[in-house]
Amino acid sequence: MREHVPHNISYNILKSIIPSMSYDKTSSFSEWQKAARQKLNELLGLPLRRCPELIEIEYEKEHGDYTETRFSFQSEEGYFVPCHLLVPKNAAAPLPLMICVQGHSTGMHMSLGVPLYEGDMEKIELTDKDFAIQAVSRGLCAVTIEQRCMGECGGTPHPACDLTAVTDILIGRTLIGERVWDIQRLIDTVTAHFPQVDSEKIYCMGNSGGGTSTFYAACTDERIKAAMPSCSVCEYEDSITPMKHCNCNYIPYIRKYFEMGDLCGLIAPRKLVIVAGTDDGIFPIHGTKKTFNTASTLFDSAGAKGNCALVIGNGGHRFYADDAWPVFLKLIS
Repeated sequence: MREHVPHNISYNILKSIIPSMSYDKTSSFSEWQKAARQKLNELLGLPLRRCPELIEIEYEKEHGDYTETRFSFQSEEGYFVPCHLLVPKNAAAPLPLMICVQGHSTGMHMSLGVPLYEGDMEKIELTDKDFAIQAVSRGLCAVTIEQRCMGECGGTPHPACDLTAVTDILIGRTLIGERVWDIQRLIDTVTAHFPQVDSEKIYCMGNSGGGTSTFYAACTDERIKAAMPSCSVCEYEDSITPMKHCNCNYIPYIRKYFEMGDLCGLIAPRKLVIVAGTDDGIFPIHGTKKTFNTASTLFDSAGAKGNCALVIGNGGHRFYADDAWPVFLKLIS
């Protein structure tokens, strides 16, 4: 029978391609990392043009166990990023910092455990979305960041990624790259203006679209010493190509050069905890296991096999705090 399904053609071509920049041990691992990171930045459309950060402290608020500072900064000319920094009380500064990145939710307020929209509280409680509260309760500083096209930054209450994502493609940029840039500039801003933060102990975590940004930020910025992406790290062949995802997940040409497991090698020898769910319908566990197997091999090549871990929760597309945090804290200790 003649083929009439266009996606089958494209998907079969993708599966037949052997990524050209997978590490093959013909060069030193450090040389491969340098070339691969340069290519990834190129594909993401990075770097963007730097600009004055123009930080503004909007308010400070005292809570029982921590102090909250709401601030914004300029990541590129004309675009300002809202954030909240939480600092534990009665702790000796400087403290490690966890950057908390929500995915396709109603916004970064979820990381603060603050419901703003119908259904927020249920999602916070049932899917462990209060990342910043989790981090502070474990003795870390935490900073939330609103991702482009989500929450206060163009997606209230529902994310609105598609138009920006496809427009970016026309101008040689990617929405993932812009979100990564915002995280990189956040690190610049926080380490320059908040002495409570230990600039040598910067970590990043997120679920789904927040895990995606966490992952690529850790691949491109070596200041992130440990990353904990959840329900997002999975082979392209098994996740974002056999089924529909938001347009913000796609990076033009990337599968010609890398599978997602290959990119894990850009994080080595730093720390990486991949979190997944047994029943995640959009980032299938079999694809995540393949990614982790590649990651383990690459971390071994970097002399740091023990610095990469896979945490599998018994459920679907969500973060698993009780399972993931003990593994993460052990790795960074």
